[in-house]
Amino acid sequence: MNYFSSNFKLGILGGGQLGKMLLYNTRKFDIYTCVLEASNEAPCKIACDEFHLGNLMDYDAVYNFGKQVDVLTIEIENVNVDALEALENEGIKVYPASKTLRTIQNKAKQKLFYIDNNLPTAPFSRFAYLSEIEDAIESDVLEFPFVWKAAQFGYDGNGVKVVKQLSDLEGLPKGECIAETLVPFKNELAVIVARNESGETKTYPVVEMEFHPEANQVEYVICPARIPKEVSKKAEAIALKTSEAFHHVGLLAVEMFQTQNDDILINEVAPRPHNSGHQTIEASYTSQFEQHIRAILNLPLGRTDSKVGGVMVNLVGAEGFTGEVVYENIESIMKMDGVTPHIYGKKQTRPFRKMGHVTIVNEDLGEARKIAEEVKKTIKVTSE
Repeated sequence: MNYFSSNFKLGILGGGQLGKMLLYNTRKFDIYTCVLEASNEAPCKIACDEFHLGNLMDYDAVYNFGKQVDVLTIEIENVNVDALEALENEGIKVYPASKTLRTIQNKAKQKLFYIDNNLPTAPFSRFAYLSEIEDAIESDVLEFPFVWKAAQFGYDGNGVKVVKQLSDLEGLPKGECIAETLVPFKNELAVIVARNESGETKTYPVVEMEFHPEANQVEYVICPARIPKEVSKKAEAIALKTSEAFHHVGLLAVEMFQTQNDDILINEVAPRPHNSGHQTIEASYTSQFEQHIRAILNLPLGRTDSKVGGVMVNLVGAEGFTGEVVYENIESIMKMDGVTPHIYGKKQTRPFRKMGHVTIVNEDLGEARKIAEEVKKTIKVTSE
C-alpha cells in the first residue's frame, strides 16, 4: 500500500501530546491523519488533517470514526475496545489489537497475563471491591505496606497509592483493585520494544526513571540507564519476552523494577509511545514516534541506538497554580547547551498536569544529568 502523499488515512484515537508528537512524523512523511478526541482544545488539533470530536469510550463514536480510516492506532489506552473488535472483524487494521488492549486496560488482567506467560512480576492479590482489602487486613491475609492500584483508568500517578496503614484506604475508589507487594527496588527501568506486522523487532536502550515522591510521576528519564551490562541484558530479554507474549504491533513500553538482588520484575506496560521514550526525539537515530508509525504501517524499523546521552525532564504544573499557563524562565533554559523544550499546547495548567518536557543531550551523561537538575530548578509552569 502507498502511504505517502496518497489517499491512505491513518486514524489516531486520542488528541493529547503523544498524538501531537506522532503527527510531527506523519507530516514529515505526508501521511494523511484523522484524530478523534473529546476536547476541542486538544494539542493534536493544529497538526492533523481531520479533527473529529467524540468520546473515546463511546462505542458509536469510535466505531464510526474507525470506519473512515485504513489503519487505526491509539495514543491513550482508555478507548472503547468493543468498537475496536468490531472494526477488526470488518477488516480495519487496529494496532494495538483489541485483545491486547483488553488485557492491558485492566491491571488485574494484566498481572494475571504475566503469571500465565511466566513473566516476572511482584506478588499481588486481586479484589472485586475495596472493602475486601479491609477484610483481608483484619484476617491477617494481607500485611502492610502494600501498593493499592485501581484495576482500571489509572494514569499519571492516579489510581496508585502506597498503603502503610488502614486509614490510607480512606477516600479511594470502591471498585475492583489489586494489592501488590511493595518492592524494595534499586531502580525503576523501562525498555521500549518496537514490532511490526512482519515480526521484525527492535529494542531501545534501557532507561532509568526517577519519580516525584508525591505525584508518583516520572521527573527524569536517563538514557542509557546507569546500571551494569548484565542487568541491562536481563531487562531487554524480559521486555522482548513480554512483547512476544502479547504479539503486539507498534510500540510496547515495559516498565520494570530492578530489585536489590538485581532481579527484574515487570511493573506494567503501555502499548503506545511512552514518557520513557521522549528523549529519543533528540538523542536517538529514530524517535519512538517515527518508530511507532513505521511499525503499525509494517515498514522497516529504524535504528534504535542513541547518538548521544539523553536526559528528559517532565514539565508539570506547579503546585498552587491553576489557570492560563505561563512558562517562567523558558528563555534561561534555552541558553543552556543541548537543551530543547517541548511545549504540548495545553492552555490550562493545574498542579502536576503534564504540560511539556525538556530534553538535555550531552556526550557526558553525568553532565546531562547536572544540566537537567538546573533546568528543573529554573523553569516553572505557573499561571496568570
